[in-house]
Amino acid sequence: MSALCDPPGASPPGPPQNPAHGAHPPLSSQELAQEIKAFLSGVDPVHGNKLTIKEHARCAILLLRSLPPARSAVLDHLRNVFDEYVCTYLLELESSEAGLGARRTQGPNLDDVVQEIQNVLSEFVRMNPKAWAPVVSAWSIDLMGQLSSKYAGRHGVPHASSLNELLQLWMSCKATRTLMDIYTQCLSSMISTCPDACVDALLDTSVQHSPHFDWVVAHIGSSFPNTIISRVLSCGLKDFCVHGAAPVDLLFPTAADKRVPKIASVVGILGHLASRHSDSIKQELLRMFHESLGPVRDQQQKATVPFLLQLAVMSPMLLGTISSELVDSLKPSVLSQLHQHFTALPREDLENMVSIVVHLICQTSAGAYRILQFLVNTAMPASVITTPGLAVHDSVREACDRIIQLLLLNLQKLVYNRGSASLGDAPPRAVPFLDELKGHVRELCVETLRLERKRFLWQHQLLGLLSVYCTPSCATDALFYLLTLARSQEELGLATQLYAVLSSCMSDLLPATVKKCVCQIHTGGLSEQHMVQLFHNLALIVQWEGEGPASMSAQLGTVLSLHLYDLGQLLLHRNPEVAEAASLLLSVCPLPRAIRPAHLLVIIRSAVHQFFLVLHRQCPTGISYSTRLLSRLSGASPAAMKAILQQLVEGALHPGNAELFGGLAKPPAGDDASLEGTRISLLDINRRFTTAVNFSGSVWSVFHAGVIGHGLKPPQPARQQEPEEIVHNVQNFLSLLLRCCRGGRYGAPEPLAHTAAVNPEAAKAVAVVLVESICPDVTNSELGWPPEEHTRSTVERDIQICRRFRDNPLLFQLLRLVAAGPPALCYCSVLLRGLLATLMAHWEASRHGDTTSSPWHLHASCALVACMAEGSLLPPVLGNMHEIFHQLAPFEVHLLLLSVWDYMRDNSPLPQKFTFQADKGLFFRDFSRDCDVGKYLCVLHSVLHKNIDRLGLLSGRFQT
Repeated sequence: MSALCDPPGASPPGPPQNPAHGAHPPLSSQELAQEIKAFLSGVDPVHGNKLTIKEHARCAILLLRSLPPARSAVLDHLRNVFDEYVCTYLLELESSEAGLGARRTQGPNLDDVVQEIQNVLSEFVRMNPKAWAPVVSAWSIDLMGQLSSKYAGRHGVPHASSLNELLQLWMSCKATRTLMDIYTQCLSSMISTCPDACVDALLDTSVQHSPHFDWVVAHIGSSFPNTIISRVLSCGLKDFCVHGAAPVDLLFPTAADKRVPKIASVVGILGHLASRHSDSIKQELLRMFHESLGPVRDQQQKATVPFLLQLAVMSPMLLGTISSELVDSLKPSVLSQLHQHFTALPREDLENMVSIVVHLICQTSAGAYRILQFLVNTAMPASVITTPGLAVHDSVREACDRIIQLLLLNLQKLVYNRGSASLGDAPPRAVPFLDELKGHVRELCVETLRLERKRFLWQHQLLGLLSVYCTPSCATDALFYLLTLARSQEELGLATQLYAVLSSCMSDLLPATVKKCVCQIHTGGLSEQHMVQLFHNLALIVQWEGEGPASMSAQLGTVLSLHLYDLGQLLLHRNPEVAEAASLLLSVCPLPRAIRPAHLLVIIRSAVHQFFLVLHRQCPTGISYSTRLLSRLSGASPAAMKAILQQLVEGALHPGNAELFGGLAKPPAGDDASLEGTRISLLDINRRFTTAVNFSGSVWSVFHAGVIGHGLKPPQPARQQEPEEIVHNVQNFLSLLLRCCRGGRYGAPEPLAHTAAVNPEAAKAVAVVLVESICPDVTNSELGWPPEEHTRSTVERDIQICRRFRDNPLLFQLLRLVAAGPPALCYCSVLLRGLLATLMAHWEASRHGDTTSSPWHLHASCALVACMAEGSLLPPVLGNMHEIFHQLAPFEVHLLLLSVWDYMRDNSPLPQKFTFQADKGLFFRDFSRDCDVGKYLCVLHSVLHKNIDRLGLLSGRFQT
């Protein structure tokens, strides 16, 4: 090769062999002149005819071998050969698609000429790659770019977006495939020394002919991925330094093409390679970043970080490839190096750099939560327990603090400037950073509730922006997690603050949040511990004093009342803590204006069941919650009040709950296994029985029916309740009954002396339940008082009534409650006369010297007479006689009770004998309208006279 073409010291290569014409000897000067003349004119100097394309091309090849200064002209001419070949190839494709067959329609066959060109250039590159590879690679790659752009619009050429189809088309063409092979050989020969020239040519061509040139980039990149990635970035960085590292326009990042021509080509090439070689791209970018932070840094290393930032701005794909790994590599030592690197920058450039970083964070999707955690952790003030080697510089911490503040400000602008797109508008612009954080709402709430100085303020503000951006799903999720995970009033205050921010721009946020809570509970999405915490938090918010009707506390109760039935089912939860928390929440929620009777009845039953459960567990807080809940439910409607009273009385009289109030416990069930084990056969017994007794010839037939019973009944277990506990349970139960009878006025002051403490209708409901529970076979029509002789036909029923009162002392308390709401005691007439008849029979048969020998019967007699007097069934003079029972003999008590029976027989306890006084709201009985009371006092006066020494001071109480 001539010195004009080869570098100093390079030996010229020998002429390559021409496969078509064999070896050519060196041309003489005359022959060389004729070849030059033929090449320039295109005419054969000997015969004078015009050269064909193939002849002209071979003339150019001969000059390329023999005359090195003609290299540029020859290579330009050979472009026409490849152009002609491509044109012919595309025409053949069009003809074949039109059904004209595969015959040639234009031009000669240039396959052999193309092959000769490849052989010559390949031989030159092989013999002297340092001299020929840059020239040939630039020529081949530029020619491929020109051909791709020129024929991009031809019929049959796929669109540039169809990269695979376009690559298949051009690689099936011998001309473009030859050019690709030539460039590949050049790049391979220089890959171990300095491939920058070849890569520069690739970048320059990509700038001019993209996107039609993308198929070349894709093929070369897949053939030399590591080399192309590293050298493309290196060349792009050099070009970036040459044109100046100007700040990036965030609104129009593609405008950087005008300032830095190759930057867009770098982005495009790396974008093509990212699908299969993202790891290599990531490693190379990280390597460039860390090498740029070394102690000795040239101009390119100083521009590396701005260059990488500009690449990330122009390519979201590259940003996503490197973002998460880059954050992991930012150790305190690396952050210190970055701090030293940026300290020397002017303030304006530093502000631009921070703005770019904030913009990139907003556009980051992969690893967004890790980036946020890194910024927050780095910006947090140093702790006294921080490891010395892991502490960051104060300036780094302040920089992260500023980045977080700018990030929140930028996100706020992006979120609140989106607006709502109409049908004709484009959809709102997405914010990838917030899109990625949608899946980390729970983690953000957990971090916020830690209440760590600045951290929780930043994350609480971010939760608000995320809720507005991803409404309504993220808003309801954020409130749900805050309400569920908060463990103190300070933490719970974050939920109310978030609601105050979101409620101004979101409607129905609170109903959607409560609905999500209910759904999570019933689908098993919450643990029992979290359910308890959620209920306590909701109840606490409802009880907070709001700042107006728009506050969360004012609206939450109304929303929760819509889910009263769903929450009421949790009163029967297997976990007592969950049931108690549900009782608390329901006890503070206002009742809805309208509720289905079936739903209300279910809630009442569940609440009553919960009340007796907490009585068994001796849980004061649970008793308070259940009492308040049932009191509020009793005010829902008269039917609800009656249902609650019925459920409470029936539950208190149930054998399983009787021991709570001093009654007998439920007797143990019989041993069925012992019965099954005996396997008694009545047939066998009767066979043996008939053999022992002979009744043949008789009209009677005797059969053995088996043995009745299993011996003596087992003794009843002793009462396990302490007297103090019994008194406490009775007080709680009666207090609840009184509140329900007062219509659910929980916490209301005690009634005045002239007003009834018990609603007559409520007292009547309790009376009916008592009669149905103790004597289910008796109707309410049996209010009349029969003669004393009638008791002989009701002995069994009367004994049963007396036994029930003896087994359950609470019945006397319930009778007193009924008596407090006259005329309700009239409906307990059957119980009163049954108990009175039994007591009269006992005292008549008693042979003791005084009544104190029968303490229960003495207590029952006193309680019965006092209750009848309080219920206005006896006049006061007869109602006071129980005060002297303990000082009398049994027969004297019998005589006094007999006079009570006579009075009740003559003055039956009928509701019609009571009159209602509207001014006082009470029912009164005027005993003056009845028969003379004096005739019923003869026995009483005789007893007083007989015991004048002991009862003389009390005689004044028994005067009419």
